[in-house]
Amino acid sequence: MKQSQLFTKTRKEAPKDEVAKNAELLIRGGYIHKEMAGVYTYLPLGLRVLNNINGIIRDEMNKVGGQEILLTSLQEKDAWEKTNRWVTNPDVDVWFTTKLKNETELGLAFTHEEPLTRLMKEHIRSYRDLPVYPYQIQTKFRNELRPKGGILRGREFLMKDLYSFSKTQKEHDDFYEKSKVAYKNIFNRIGIGDKTFITFASGGTFSRYSHEFQTITSAGEDTIYLDRESGIAINKEVYIDEVIEELGLKKENLVEERAIEVGNIFKLGTKFSESLGLTYTNESGNSVPVVMGSYGIGPSRLMGTIVELLSDEKGIVWPEAVAPFRVHLVILGNSPEVAVAGDMFYEKLKTLGVETLYDDRDLRPGEKFADSDLIGIPTRVVISEKTLQAGKLEVKKRIASEAEMMDEEEFLRSL
Repeated sequence: MKQSQLFTKTRKEAPKDEVAKNAELLIRGGYIHKEMAGVYTYLPLGLRVLNNINGIIRDEMNKVGGQEILLTSLQEKDAWEKTNRWVTNPDVDVWFTTKLKNETELGLAFTHEEPLTRLMKEHIRSYRDLPVYPYQIQTKFRNELRPKGGILRGREFLMKDLYSFSKTQKEHDDFYEKSKVAYKNIFNRIGIGDKTFITFASGGTFSRYSHEFQTITSAGEDTIYLDRESGIAINKEVYIDEVIEELGLKKENLVEERAIEVGNIFKLGTKFSESLGLTYTNESGNSVPVVMGSYGIGPSRLMGTIVELLSDEKGIVWPEAVAPFRVHLVILGNSPEVAVAGDMFYEKLKTLGVETLYDDRDLRPGEKFADSDLIGIPTRVVISEKTLQAGKLEVKKRIASEAEMMDEEEFLRSL
C-alpha cells in the first residue's frame, strides 16, 4: 500500500478524554477511531492487525478440531430466561436491550452459551455426534457502566468464543487440557507469551476453578500472585491459604502483579445442557446431558495488550506476526532517481509477496521517521540519494537503536 493513498493520517495528540496508552497510540497512529466511550472503529491499519490476530487464533482453534460458525447478535429472551441470565437477574446487568415494532423484547448478546446450546439440539442426537467444538469470532456487546482502558474494555468488542460439547467429563477434560496448549501457542505467536501466565480463578457455579491467561502489565485491571518458577498464578479472588496449599505453592514465593486477562476457559458441566434440554443417547441407549465448556479470547483486547506491553516512547512496536505490514519502505528527498528507485523496489517487494507500506509522500525526513516509529512496522527500509550513491539500503529494525547499510540481495535474504 502506498502511504500517499492511505486516507488515514497520524496525529500528534490523542483526544483529551482518552487516558489509556493503547488507545492514545492507536488513535495517533491511525489504527482506530473513537466513536464514543467504549466504542471504536478499526481503520485500515487497525483492521489489518486485527485480521492477523484473528488468523493466528483461527489456526490454533482449527488445529484442536474447532469448526468456525457465526451466530446472531440479536437474541430473544426465552433461552436466557431458562438459565436465569435475562436482564431480570441482578447478577447480569450488562445487556443492551431493545424491542421490535411488535413489542418483542430483544437483547444484543454479551456471550453465546444459551443460543448455541439450543442450536446444537438440532444436531446432537447420539454419542456418535460427539464431541464437537464450534467457535466464532464475533462482535459482543456489554453495557459497561464506565468503560475505560481503550480497547481493553469496551461496550462493543470482538470475541473469539469456542464451546465444547462432550460425551463425558473425561472427554471434556482431555479437550480442556488441549485448549490450554492452544492458548499458550496463540500468546507465544503474537509476541506476549513470555509475559502471559495461566492463572487459577473462581469457577463460579460451574467448577472449583476456571483458568485465566493473565498478561503482566501495569495497565492491568486484575491483581494476581505469581510463582515465576512454576509459571502458575492465582487470581486475588481465590488467593487464600487453602488454595495456595492445594496448588502446591509457597506463599513466600508468590509475587503480587498487575495483569490483563487476555483469555479464559471454563468447565460448564451440564448446567446449560440440562436447563435447555441438550441430551444425547449413549451406547447403552440412555439419554444423558452433554458436558460443556467455554473458551474465550478477545482479539481486540489482545491488540490493546500488545500496545500496552511492547510500545516505547516513540510509538508502537508490533511483533512481526501481527504487524499491519512487514516492511515500511521510506523514500527521502524529491529527486527523480530516488522516486524511481523507490517505485522499483516497492514493486519488487510486492512481486515477492512481502507486505509493504510505501511512504512515497512529499514530507520532511523527520516527519517520515516520526510517523514510522509511531506506526511501528517491524522493519524500515530507507532509499535516499545517500543510499543510492552507496549502492545500499538503509535498514532499521523497529526494536533496534541503530540502522545498518545492506545491499538489496542481502536484505531480501534476511526476510
